Amino acid sequence: MILIAAAGNNWEIGRGGGLLASVPEDMAFFKRMTMGHAVVMGRKTFESFPGKKALPGRLNIVLTRDREWKAQDTITVPDEYALRDVLAGLSSEAFLIGGGQIYRRLLPMCRKAYITHLQAAFEADTWMPDLAQNGFHVSGILDQGESGGISYMIKEWTRG
Repeated sequence: MILIAAAGNNWEIGRGGGLLASVPEDMAFFKRMTMGHAVVMGRKTFESFPGKKALPGRLNIVLTRDREWKAQDTITVPDEYALRDVLAGLSSEAFLIGGGQIYRRLLPMCRKAYITHLQAAFEADTWMPDLAQNGFHVSGILDQGESGGISYMIKEWTRG
C-alpha cells in the first residue's frame, strides 16, 4: 500500500475535519496518482468529503469499527485483517489517504509514501507519523513550487 498525504512542517495534516490549506497542485497530484486505484481511509476522512460521497473513479474502502455504517459506492472493513483480504484481491495499487489514526494504524502495511510537504507550520488537531522516524527515507523529489503563499515540495518516501 502507498501512503499519500499533505503535511506541514510538524507532520500536521488537518484541522477541524478539513485539510490544512488548499494547494491546487497537491489536489491535482492526488487525483492523478489515485485515479483508477483503491483508496483506503477511515470513516471520519470519508465523512469529510463534499456531500459525504465516494471519490469517483476509485474503489473507496472505509475502515470503521461501526458494523452498521454504510455509504454508497464503498466497501467497509472492520479491521486490518479484513482489509488485507480485500487488498489481496485487487489487481492494482491501493493508496492510504487518511486520517491521522488510520495513518498510524496502517503505516506498517505501507512500503512507499507520497508526501506534499507544505513548508509552513499550521494550527492543527490531526497529525500523521514522522516517516523518517518510522524507517522511511526520501527517495525522490517529484515537484516543488508555491501556491497561495505556501511553498510545497512533493517527495517520494521509501521504506528501508
